[in-house]
Amino acid sequence: MPSVAFHTLGCKVNHYETEAIWQLFKNSGYERTAFEKHADVYVINTCTVTNTGDQKSRQTIRRAIRSNPDAVICVTGCYAQTSPAEVMSIPGVDIVVGTQDRNRLLGYIEQYRKEREPINGVNDIMKARVYEELDVPEFTDRTRASLKIQEGCNNFCTFCVIPWARGLLRSRKPENVMTQAQQLVDAGYKEIVLTGIHTAGYGEDMDDYNFAQLLLDLEQNVRGLKRLRISSIEASQITDEVIDVVGKSKVIARHLHIPLQSGSDTVLQRMHRKYKTAFFAEKIARLREALPSFALTSDVIVGFPGETEEEFQETYDFIRDLRFAELHVFPYSKRTGTPAANMPGQVPDEVKHNRVNRLIELSGRLSAEYAANYKGQVVEVIPEEPLNHHEPDGYFVGFTDNYLKVKFKCPTADIVGRLVRVKLVKTGYPINEGVFVKMVENESSEALI
Repeated sequence: MPSVAFHTLGCKVNHYETEAIWQLFKNSGYERTAFEKHADVYVINTCTVTNTGDQKSRQTIRRAIRSNPDAVICVTGCYAQTSPAEVMSIPGVDIVVGTQDRNRLLGYIEQYRKEREPINGVNDIMKARVYEELDVPEFTDRTRASLKIQEGCNNFCTFCVIPWARGLLRSRKPENVMTQAQQLVDAGYKEIVLTGIHTAGYGEDMDDYNFAQLLLDLEQNVRGLKRLRISSIEASQITDEVIDVVGKSKVIARHLHIPLQSGSDTVLQRMHRKYKTAFFAEKIARLREALPSFALTSDVIVGFPGETEEEFQETYDFIRDLRFAELHVFPYSKRTGTPAANMPGQVPDEVKHNRVNRLIELSGRLSAEYAANYKGQVVEVIPEEPLNHHEPDGYFVGFTDNYLKVKFKCPTADIVGRLVRVKLVKTGYPINEGVFVKMVENESSEALI
């Protein structure tokens, strides 16, 4: 039986696509092995969001070549898409496929074995107009399933290379989303995470269908779905219809990740983001009316070119006043080929790191304040794994629908991926402590259908 090993760099979408590529290999009679082990084929799914992503991708490719110089080395993903010649120039790389045509991989492997000539299968992504179907009926990770619903982005922010790596926005057919969602629930997943490059842009390329309708259809048509999480939604995508659907839903998680990037209007303008802070704050206020207790998480870039101390302070104050529940804070990183890389006023590293630390400290404080609201409450948790793998102490860890991380002791070990009720006795950040109340398993899900 031939063996294949995978290594994924970068985002959730890449992880989803690796699982999809594995399905193709599995259906062709391959067995999956660890990346560190000897394999007949290595597939490296690359990232190019930063210069470091490129560098890590190259290091990983070289590691695979060293593991087995006779193996077929396949490189896919964003770095392969934007820099195919650079990837092909690494001695030992046999096949390069970008962010589409992944279903041709196995054919390319056959071709390579016959001809022994390196294959560049990368096409112009800007010409892609149709969503590439990649089905994942189940995942290697047993607790949370991702469901990719769209590809590409039309925004062209000045710091970002992604439209060049992923192409323009294209949505998956609603019926294919439904089919896969049902497969995932039937495979035992309680939570589905809707994911994509610009997830809630879903439907912007369709005439008579949109993201809000997709959410509604998933809740109405997928039997047994317990929890639906939106991986990310832009402020501009929070329409009245989306607010209405989220507010009335029984399954949509009370957690929305809404990228802010900066809380200063002048910085947002330089970033070419399509909103001002007042618009962002107004959307949050509307959402809080519809979904009072939702956890608001976000991404922020610190030290964007030209960011003054005043502009940083505007960001700090905006985040504090809007009471975010958690932040992902990134120091601005120059990405070759983007407009921001050539902007004047590049911020020195030590200034960036100082600002990053101030925001991380604020984020920790806001997270603890948000969690404190739930002390004494009974919440539903999907346990993901034992807290300590090396020295099991009976504690499991998992997430509530509003993204609180909870550890608790459980009377049975067979609870990973199932839905349980837990009473929060101690809150804090990064983890809260709870007491097991009961399983939710056998309760009727009639209300959810």
